[in-house]
Amino acid sequence: MSVDRVDVLGGGEEKAADAAVTMAATAAAVPYYPVAPGVRLNVRSGPGTSYPIIKVLSEGIRVAIYCQTPGTRVTGPYGTTNIWDNIASGEYVSDAYVRTGSDGYVRPRCSS
Repeated sequence: MSVDRVDVLGGGEEKAADAAVTMAATAAAVPYYPVAPGVRLNVRSGPGTSYPIIKVLSEGIRVAIYCQTPGTRVTGPYGTTNIWDNIASGEYVSDAYVRTGSDGYVRPRCSS
């Protein structure tokens, strides 16, 4: 009969390992999309042009889209749309400037 060795992590180490696995799975699950070439894209605090600009993204960047929501209709390099992409907590960009390969929703709707 053989016995396999099992390593047991302590409480803190186990929680840290679980958190690392969760973070890696979350990062892998969120796709990144390119912003239109030559565009410095305004990032707003909400899904519309009436929300304040909180920063500007540099040219050539790719953005993670966590969820999408309707907002102000915008015309850009990739058409006219009212879809806004949530790229971080409290940060939105118009989908008209992000190449998602679709005229519709490609990510889940943002919850209220």
